[in-house]
Amino acid sequence: MPPTDPRRDPAVVELRQYTLLPGRRDELIELFDRELVETQEATGMAVLGQFRDLDDPDRFVWLRGFRDMAARHRALTAFYDGPVWAEHGPRANATMADSDDVLLLRPLSDDTKGLAVLPSERPGIGAAAPNRFVAATVWSFAPGRDKGRTLIRDQLLPVLRETGPAPLAALTTETAHNTFPRLPVRAGENAVVVLTSYADERAHQRHLTEVRARTFAREAILPAIEREQTAAPRTLRLAPTGRSLIA
Repeated sequence: MPPTDPRRDPAVVELRQYTLLPGRRDELIELFDRELVETQEATGMAVLGQFRDLDDPDRFVWLRGFRDMAARHRALTAFYDGPVWAEHGPRANATMADSDDVLLLRPLSDDTKGLAVLPSERPGIGAAAPNRFVAATVWSFAPGRDKGRTLIRDQLLPVLRETGPAPLAALTTETAHNTFPRLPVRAGENAVVVLTSYADERAHQRHLTEVRARTFAREAILPAIEREQTAAPRTLRLAPTGRSLIA
């Protein structure tokens, strides 16, 4: 994989959450994994992960990455103005009730890469979904406030690494202007997203228990983060599809 491949530590990541029409998630996943993976990557982006939301049978969550904002603009223009989307886009759009819930993200710091673990080979079309559980926890803070992000970066992430599997990614809001307005992103956000993969959901719950067993985490770190929040953190409970690189 060349150093400029956007699968390797992408500097810009989209977390996309789609609300689908009832009963049509598997239809979209089959189309997506067959027609919309390699064809997007051919334009210079990386399809990083595709997931079923375990809390909503009509929710599809996915991530894609880019080397930088300029590369994002070029890749999205090439794809959405190209023949593949012209052919398959109408069918994909027909499954969706809403596709505008999108966070535009970047690594939380220079020491937290965009995505730390990716296999070198993507599973083929028709591959069985892996028996894995992925948690994506999203914290929300007031715009312009850095303390919550700093607490997660400097205090919570080390505890997470010590008590369970290291997060695959720690990301925060990319504040650059959205240069591809045909695809809206959530404006005015100050979010942190931590993405972690587990053998199953029980392993995730054990990890949370281990974190709270640490006195400093329970009595100092977590309450300090809570004081900075504008809303309770939300954890997306995700099951990777058969072709997801994140599993």
